[in-house]
Amino acid sequence: MRLLPALFLALCLGASAARAQPLTIVHANIIDVATGTVRPDMTVVISGPRIVRVGPSAPANPKNGRVVDARGQYLMPGLWDMHTHVYFDGTAAAGTDLILPLLLANGITGIRDMGSQLDSVLGARAAVAAHRRLGPRLVVSGPMLDGPKSPYKAAIAVATPADGRRAVAMLKARGVDFIKIQSYVPRDAYFAIAAEAKAVGLPFEGHVPDAVSAAEAVAAGQRTFEHLIGIFEASSTDEARYLAGAEKSPGRLLATYDPAREAAAVRLLAAHQVWQCPTLFWERGQWLVDSIAWRADPDLAYAGRSWVAQRWPKAQASIARTMDTEPLPVRARFVGHELTLVRKLHAAGVGFLAGTDAPAGVDVLPGPSLHLELQRFVAAGFTPLEALQTATLNPARFYHRLQDFGSVAPGRLADLVLLSANPLADIANTRRIAAVVADGRYLSRQDLDRLLEHLQQVAAEK
Repeated sequence: MRLLPALFLALCLGASAARAQPLTIVHANIIDVATGTVRPDMTVVISGPRIVRVGPSAPANPKNGRVVDARGQYLMPGLWDMHTHVYFDGTAAAGTDLILPLLLANGITGIRDMGSQLDSVLGARAAVAAHRRLGPRLVVSGPMLDGPKSPYKAAIAVATPADGRRAVAMLKARGVDFIKIQSYVPRDAYFAIAAEAKAVGLPFEGHVPDAVSAAEAVAAGQRTFEHLIGIFEASSTDEARYLAGAEKSPGRLLATYDPAREAAAVRLLAAHQVWQCPTLFWERGQWLVDSIAWRADPDLAYAGRSWVAQRWPKAQASIARTMDTEPLPVRARFVGHELTLVRKLHAAGVGFLAGTDAPAGVDVLPGPSLHLELQRFVAAGFTPLEALQTATLNPARFYHRLQDFGSVAPGRLADLVLLSANPLADIANTRRIAAVVADGRYLSRQDLDRLLEHLQQVAAEK
């Protein structure tokens, strides 16, 4: 009989992993993700969930609590995946005992969940915080707010402004952290949602709906744009037609692309500090889904069996029928266009957040995909440090919680990743995880390997 993750953690990984104990990491190279400097041979002392001291290592190691020798290794803040769906539609059943622990096993100590079953995700947020469940800390929206004919189960159908206001009020009462907007929200309902969210003190984030322009979303106070939606349309001479319901596609957007309109949109987003979560790895997989050999993915063992056998082949066929009817070279050019847009936004000072949309896309695996997302940022022209910031420092800035996250310093929460190689030299080194510290709990490489072995068994049953 398979054990639940919390019980598995306590029995299989050991009580020391399940309960935080005094922990000292010695001789570590600490990465400052704000400046890119590396502080060699440092000691980090952790008590409970927080770092209490950081300083040069002494010749003799301390004797109290657990002591980890990190000689030759690199210590940095834990990673955030800023666009996930843990309890989403057909993959919801895997949320607790596969998706959450798989994220943590890949160094992801925090997530922003952008659309999940309400009771499940609220329960997970509380259980992880209380150490009853193994996973990253969660910032959650609950279900997405979408149009009256939304195709998603993890969504609330909104047809009128009154529907939108009621949905916001209910979610506020249930204790969500923010409101997630989806593409099909009607125009008048969108502005009602924006006003109600502002009135009750909830940020609203997500897609720029099809019936709303990027400029209108900025004026309404939308805090993030996901997938670069709205910017492509704003950069097109056909933006007004798209707002009126005209069909759009990569080829059409490219054919009507206007550099001057794009430049104006970039300036607007920079002036209003609207964060971007482009989900570049997911985007590439969507537009080029017919050319990606996902069955050769070395991480496929961590995908639910039903995902591989049913969900992904079905999605691949569906995308091919609906989105990807244009020739592959056109779609490939659009993917390159996305990277160019990201580079321009970044140069203008627009803030970026790393997110994956896991596990909603084909071969978008919770955990590994975040590391591939960082590599896509580098492909867009970011330095390894700048890419690393999108998953460490920038989430701390986004949440106005620099006192808790984004650095290895006294007083910060002990959410950390220990790497065996320097990610500033090669961003792919973020996958070379030697250990994870989650809210003060230490998971060694051996612990993580045992956990991953267990998760392969879980995946085979999903």
